[in-house]
Amino acid sequence: MSGKFYEPETLKRLQQEILSILDDFVRICEDYHLEYFGIAGTGIGAVRHGGFIPWDDDIDIAMPRRDFEKLLRIVEKKMGDRYLVLNARRYPAYPLMTTRLVKRGTEFVEEVMRDVDCPFGIFLDLYVLDNVADDPIGYQIQSWSAWFWSKLMILRAIPRPTLAQKGLKARLIWAVCGAAHQMMEMLRVSPEWLRDRCEAECRRYNKKKTRRMAFLPDTSPYWNVVDKRKYHPLRKLDFEGRKLNFAGNLEEMLKNQYGDYMTLPPEEKRKTHYPYKLSFSDGAQEPGV
Repeated sequence: MSGKFYEPETLKRLQQEILSILDDFVRICEDYHLEYFGIAGTGIGAVRHGGFIPWDDDIDIAMPRRDFEKLLRIVEKKMGDRYLVLNARRYPAYPLMTTRLVKRGTEFVEEVMRDVDCPFGIFLDLYVLDNVADDPIGYQIQSWSAWFWSKLMILRAIPRPTLAQKGLKARLIWAVCGAAHQMMEMLRVSPEWLRDRCEAECRRYNKKKTRRMAFLPDTSPYWNVVDKRKYHPLRKLDFEGRKLNFAGNLEEMLKNQYGDYMTLPPEEKRKTHYPYKLSFSDGAQEPGV
């Protein structure tokens, strides 16, 4: 993440490109009866602004595993000429457990990803939800194991990841990260092996009935936890002139994740994915980003 901000016209163009991906995504989900709902900053944007958070440059969508897997097969079969599915299974160098639905013919390369060899483009961010353990001990083991492997995936690809910490604390963390990166390179730890370990933890309880599902490999493993007894029925909220699905208990989820989500954060805490390379579907490139 970055504290840099876009010129207003650039951000508007970027948001319109993302909305075009969203429209195609929603159309597929409705045609094939796939479940999805907006989460995180997209939920805040819908509740607080009726669309994007004013400085935001992405949309976050969650899907249960079964619907998510169906979506990817449909996109690659029906819309492969327009969209590319970017995740660590298809592109081992990709260091995240999220999946990006990337619009072909565009570029969107974040500064932190500039040395990662992947076909980055303007994207919709997809978070797959897997069952998590009901018992507290099993949940702790699963959540922190998935989180741990996901962070090793990042360090395998990026020796100096973006941090929230500053000053001496950040320098110390970067020193540890750099050492871990070098050690994995020296031992020839494969990105595929790390991804397999992470996904195995995420999927550990998918053959059992559980009360919750979650995307565990995030900044915190507790952020994106969905209570299956509360999130239905989904409800539609306004989002940039269209209707988008959200969890029935969206406000509870946002409060658990962010606390007072209705108050605008101070400018120094507003985050974007500000890229070092950006080009739109019409071929136009943005200089100076």
